[in-house]
Amino acid sequence: MITRTPTALQSGNATHGEDASEGVTLTPRQHSQDWQAQLRDAVRDPRALCRHLGLDPAWLPGAEEGHALFPVRVPHAYLSRIRYGDADDPLLRQVLPLERESDSVAGFVSDPLEEAEHRPRPGLIHKYRNRVLLIASPACAINCRYCFRRHFPYAENSPSRAQWESTLDYLRQDTSINEAIFSGGDPLASPDRRLAWLAERLADIPHLKRLRLHTRLPVVIPDRVDGALLDWLAATRLQTVMVVHINHPNEIDTHVADAMARLRGAGVTLLNQSVLLRGVNDDVETLARLSERLFDVGILPYYLHVLDPVEGAAHFDVSDAEAITLVETLRAHLAGFLMPRLVREVPGEASKTPLA
Repeated sequence: MITRTPTALQSGNATHGEDASEGVTLTPRQHSQDWQAQLRDAVRDPRALCRHLGLDPAWLPGAEEGHALFPVRVPHAYLSRIRYGDADDPLLRQVLPLERESDSVAGFVSDPLEEAEHRPRPGLIHKYRNRVLLIASPACAINCRYCFRRHFPYAENSPSRAQWESTLDYLRQDTSINEAIFSGGDPLASPDRRLAWLAERLADIPHLKRLRLHTRLPVVIPDRVDGALLDWLAATRLQTVMVVHINHPNEIDTHVADAMARLRGAGVTLLNQSVLLRGVNDDVETLARLSERLFDVGILPYYLHVLDPVEGAAHFDVSDAEAITLVETLRAHLAGFLMPRLVREVPGEASKTPLA
């Protein structure tokens, strides 16, 4: 259960998606299939979120306090999978702001992975020897409350085309780099023409072999997987890998399954990474169902991350000891190829650190 802690009411931002204020849950296909329109129409106000889902008004003060720290953003396609009136719904817990986000907890900081130390160019993060991460978009389709980049300085890391040219020069000069990773924000929040241009320029660098995309957009707005995206993914000479982010089996509906089938049809390798979250997926039954459901729709379980200690998300934390016990028990329920690797990202290490 999430603990209710009423606080003084604060004013919210401009309300979007007010069609939900009467408590009528709209399905994804009642909204425009234009993914950019769905981005614009996402719920961005805690009052609208609580009304839409029929939540007890006692949640609102804490939701508004959390929203002031990190804004609410939930697309209707994702909202439609949340159980009406259920404050303990595991999908809701990932997007509902809480007063507890203002708690100061030792060890939980604004830059838990110390990425500021590894940005040789705007929008470029180079932590590992043979791969680099490109901030292809500062925007997200959904604001996950546990996001390790909720305090990231996106204003300083949104390169112009000229700045991307400087980054491309950096990649050309380092022949040890064989993989470029589109990240963000969410890279798929960028228009396809911009992503296609960048992918083409990367493909011109002979020592690059792979293009990886870390994204949540095909999960939260499945219509994002449209013809324009599939065309440039299928056209590049680079091997394409998409790492989606799904934490709970209820996030995978038929529209998500269809989107994953379209990606596989374009030759994209699909992997999933999850975050182990208190009250969302911190039990063996949920993790087992998640791995089975992922494989049902053609996604291979990849990583199960313990929580990065970002300021504002301590209430999601699961201890390493609990996490290791969960994973050891999970092995008795799953075939080996369905087992995600339990890892922590430790700043300064050459790779993810396995915990079990």
